Amino acid sequence: MRWEGVDEELAKMVSETNLDQASERRRIREAFKDVQFGIDHCLFKAQCSGVKTKEVYEVNSRGVEIFTKSWLPENLPIKALVCFCHGYADTCTFFFEGIARKLASSGYGIFALDYPGFGLSEGLHGYIPSFVSLVDDVVEHFSKIKENSEYHGLPSFLFGESMGGAVALKVHFKQPHAWDGAILVAPMCKIADNVVPPWPVVQFLIGMSKFLPKEKLVPQKDLAELAFKDPKKLEQTCYNVISYKDKPRLRTAVELLRTSQEIERRLKEVSLPLLILHGEADNVTDPSVSKALYEKACSSDKKLHIYKDACHSLLEGETDEMIFQVFDDIILWLDEHSVRKAS
Repeated sequence: MRWEGVDEELAKMVSETNLDQASERRRIREAFKDVQFGIDHCLFKAQCSGVKTKEVYEVNSRGVEIFTKSWLPENLPIKALVCFCHGYADTCTFFFEGIARKLASSGYGIFALDYPGFGLSEGLHGYIPSFVSLVDDVVEHFSKIKENSEYHGLPSFLFGESMGGAVALKVHFKQPHAWDGAILVAPMCKIADNVVPPWPVVQFLIGMSKFLPKEKLVPQKDLAELAFKDPKKLEQTCYNVISYKDKPRLRTAVELLRTSQEIERRLKEVSLPLLILHGEADNVTDPSVSKALYEKACSSDKKLHIYKDACHSLLEGETDEMIFQVFDDIILWLDEHSVRKAS
């Protein structure tokens, strides 16, 4: 792996480090973070002044040390709380840093965490033993934020990307009346057929996961190549040095498949205000199921944007123009719903 502007010693350290444990991921991130924010990507070049950030490690009720981060406007009153759920293999400390700063500079309080086993949180890298427990961890953290007296009376929204869209919907199922809306970007309501292995292979892997849950045996196409349309932005994904880049672990793959199947069955139970955004050419999560979510959700307040020729990573991997169009659509929706709640 070659990183432009990175000296050989740092590059060697990153390339040779085993990221299974959080301590090593944290060490690598600390050494590499200044390089990350210097890359030539519109998310990092955007001028988003007046944003204060805070990083905290906290041990949750399951005894797992979770990395959390917030981005708050310094000179503007907070319009609403936006609680972010990141995608599979990802972290809230790379591309989302630019997304969060953009939203915070528009007056929103942004809160995120890395799930156990991902990013800077404790746990075996890329391992989801239970999607239910993962969702419980997310609910616990965001509930604590919303209970803070500083934010009393403010509207609160879920914001989920890809697998994070599934997390957000599962949070909603668990707390059906707790949220004022959800923004779902290419949500994992169904994994695209071309990403899922053939049925006999799936059945074999499900059986194997009971005996070798942590093994990396699931065949998978390069998700970044499928997700990113802009070749230059695709190359920049290598700077996300603590993302999980190996084959999915058996139990993780089974949990993702079962969760997406459950959500596809429960679309009609979605009752909160919705903004759904999906690329028409998405080959990672199925845009037809986002259309089905829009049609079946029992919410009377719902909006769907399907972006022509766009791929999976709408906020990271498209042209600058498309990325800013998606931002505009999100901020417009948030502004409308925050004002509505305040009035």
